[in-house]
Order: sequence, then C-alpha cells, then structure tokens
Amino acid sequence: MGLDFTAIDFETANGFRGSPCAVGLTKVRGGRVVEEASWLMRPPADHDHFDYHNVRIHGIRAEDVAGRPRFGELFPEIGAFIGGDILAAHNAAFDLGVIRSGLEVSGLPGPAYDYVCTVMLSRRCYSLVSNSLPFAAEEAGVPLVNHHDAAEDARACAGILIDIAARNTANSIAELYLSLGLNLPRQQAFDPARDALSKPSIAAISGAAAGNDAPLVRPFKSGWPEEGANPLPNPDAEPGHPLYGQTVVFTGVLAMGRPEAKVRSAEVGARPESRVTARTTVLVVGDGFVASDLRSGRLTGKARRVLELHGRGQPIEVLSEGEFLQMVGGFAAAATA
Repeated sequence: MGLDFTAIDFETANGFRGSPCAVGLTKVRGGRVVEEASWLMRPPADHDHFDYHNVRIHGIRAEDVAGRPRFGELFPEIGAFIGGDILAAHNAAFDLGVIRSGLEVSGLPGPAYDYVCTVMLSRRCYSLVSNSLPFAAEEAGVPLVNHHDAAEDARACAGILIDIAARNTANSIAELYLSLGLNLPRQQAFDPARDALSKPSIAAISGAAAGNDAPLVRPFKSGWPEEGANPLPNPDAEPGHPLYGQTVVFTGVLAMGRPEAKVRSAEVGARPESRVTARTTVLVVGDGFVASDLRSGRLTGKARRVLELHGRGQPIEVLSEGEFLQMVGGFAAAATA
C-alpha cells in the first residue's frame, strides 16, 4: 500500500459550516499528486447568504456562484472524486463538518470517511508557534501563494501530509499513524432522515426558521472580558479532535464570551484555564488576530508570553479565534485555516 489519499478544503459563505461555496480536492497516489479538482457552488437553500467577513477572507460573492449547482446537487461529483480514499484536511473537524452539515441541511445522507487532520500531525511533527495552514505549508516546503483559494489550500494540505510521512519514513497513512501511536479517526455514515442532526445543523436550521440569516455573533463589547469558570474536559469527547487533551487559554476580546468559549473547548476534550502557565499548550487570541500577526508583532501580552515559552522549547501554539471556531463549530466567520 502506498501513500494514497485525497486532500480537501472548503470555503464557506457564512459562519455556518454547512454553507460551502467552494471546494478544492487533491488526489495523491504513492506520495505524488496525480489529479486535482475544484468547484464553485451555491450553498444549500436557506443557508446561502454571504457574510461580509467570509467574503473578505476568500473573495467569493453570491454573484460568483449564481446559477451554479447547490452543494447537494454537486456532492455526487465530489464524492466520486474522493471515492474510497482517506480524506486529509487542515483542521479536519471543520471540513468533515462541512460535508456533514451541508448534506444534513440538504436532506441527504453522507458516506463514512476515514480522515487525517494535518493540524494535529503538524503539532506532532513540527515545532511551530502557529500550525495554521500557511505556517505548516512553509515548513513542509510547499508555501502558499493564495491562501483561501480552495484548490491551493487542498494542494498545500496534501504537501504537508506528504512531508510529514517522509519525515517519519512512512510509506502509507497506516504506517504513519502506527509510527505516531495514533488511531485513524472516522466520520461515520449518516442519514438525516434517520439519525440525529449535528449541533451546528440544529442551530442553523433553528436560525433559518426564525428568519435570522445573520451570523450568530455577539456584538463587540469593550472592557475587561469576563473569564468565567473552567469546566472539566468532557471524558467522552472524540480523541481525534484537534483540541482533545490540550490546555487552552483565551486572550483578547472574542466574538463569543470567554465562559462560552471555555464550555465549547471542554466539550471537545480540552482543559480551559485562565492564564498562561507551563501547562498551556494552546492560546486562542481574539481582537481580530490572524496568524500572520505573529510576524508583524500585533500581539497581546499573553501572546508575547507564548512566543517566549515556545522559544524556550515549551510545546505551545497560538490559534486565531477563527481557527478555534472552526474546530468547535462556532458561527463567527472563520478567519484562518
């Protein structure tokens, strides 16, 4: 068995993950890219408004997809390209969630997929202060030129996985996961006519029924953010989630309150805390922070502390709020992947 998989990247029209407007796919056989595909599409009906923040990120507007097939109509082609491959995605919780929620609100069943999250693998195999796609791609030797172009992002994800496999002398995904002591995660098949809907889909359907087509984001409030309690990690959370087992601290003003952010992180198996310590492994930064700010120096005091600790060898990384919301299924525009 060779290093065979399909890398996937979605862009969404709004903060609901079930609103795909573009997808890029890169097929790899024997550790080499052999085929690529990409599509623009209309998101599912009633979830197809384009939020300003998302448009600012990827540049796709409603008029760019007018007249194109909706996601549910296009998915047979997407699924045929994937076939029986393992899926790779940078922050797979988001991209696999796009498939699930997009099909759920379209009233369509979805197949099971084994999948690889290159954020988790980057965290395991690189030593980066940010494992966002541009940082990881640069480390893998496949630097991004047009981040948030779905085809380029999928190609970069494939390059990261190929590089990580090479660094671990693994000739297949199975060998790679065995060498790292990991189990390959799997999204089970589902049918919205039979199975319970995912939480993001339930929230989005409720919002659409109420006539609320705006992103569910609290308005900005100045002042010192309320910390709230630090709930214990959910013992039944999925170990394959990129925040599972992490110790998470929040800094800056978030679109959602810190207490809610802490609850969201604990639900997926993270341990939220209130200050950066030797235990901290992830710092989530609000205030509109994006990963490139690590190079420009626009940082909070906690973020500067993370850079100091990372420089001393502590395994700690910085996430933008957008990346965090992608991981936990939030509704604010996901700024980076």
